[in-house]
Amino acid sequence: MSRVGVLVMAYGTPQDRAGIEAYYTDIRRGRPPSPEQLADLTARYDAIGGTFPLRAITEAQAAALQRALGDDYVVTIGLKHAAPTIEDGVAALAASDVADAVGLVLAPHYSGASVGEYARRASAAGEDNGVTVETVEHWHLLPEYLELLAAAVDEARATLPEGTRAEAEVVFTAHSLPERAVPPEDPYPDQVRATAEAVATLADLLRWSTAWQSAGRTPDPWLGPDVLDVIRVRAEEGAEAVVVCACGFTADHLEVAYDLDIEARRVATEAGLAFARTRSVNADPTVMTALADLVRERAARFR
Repeated sequence: MSRVGVLVMAYGTPQDRAGIEAYYTDIRRGRPPSPEQLADLTARYDAIGGTFPLRAITEAQAAALQRALGDDYVVTIGLKHAAPTIEDGVAALAASDVADAVGLVLAPHYSGASVGEYARRASAAGEDNGVTVETVEHWHLLPEYLELLAAAVDEARATLPEGTRAEAEVVFTAHSLPERAVPPEDPYPDQVRATAEAVATLADLLRWSTAWQSAGRTPDPWLGPDVLDVIRVRAEEGAEAVVVCACGFTADHLEVAYDLDIEARRVATEAGLAFARTRSVNADPTVMTALADLVRERAARFR
């Protein structure tokens, strides 16, 4: 019996400082950034120590999935905005004599503009390479993922000043998208809220909400409210502390290490709020094993 392929898909990141412009140009669909835009993104990477952590984390996640799945599966990586691209990953599976593959996006929530685009690219590349690719659409209610987030919320609250912990609001965030890219039938906002509600129940939270982060710098309206605005409003309402749980992200990359750990923390400090951020999934073995089980369930369709 032939092995089943697994295409682990993630957003991608520059390999180093020299690669930032090419990466940004790809995000902008071939339009180079202005000097000001490039300088801003470069400064954000410099602020997190000139590091580019997403690639190493994605590789660790893929390796953990390979270990959990065993030799009956071939795991490759395909990135949206960097090499190896999604198309490269599918070609690598074809070179390994794989006929059927499961696509797994390292993002829990489905939107046609996000996970949907990964799935479409993987399917098209599969057609070009003689590989059938079926992508897992979402895993926002995976029990092991929810349990990790609930534990992470408890850990983050424990770092706050003792008198603020019980009343601290937990704000669950995911990456904002342009409103035009999220039609009414798109499940993305509802899935993010479903994750938040499930974690709030597990962690027995008194106060929680959802917000969006990392909106693009375009004139179009993006999903809101933005987490920075939520932090400011909570301070005006008399809150003393806030916890941010980036449930839409699975790795400590720029949107977490800068947008939350630096920018959101600064806004909270300026507003007089104690601030904590929950740890990310990264290559947590329990969650990776659960995702491997999800891959096996989807691969059963090929048997």
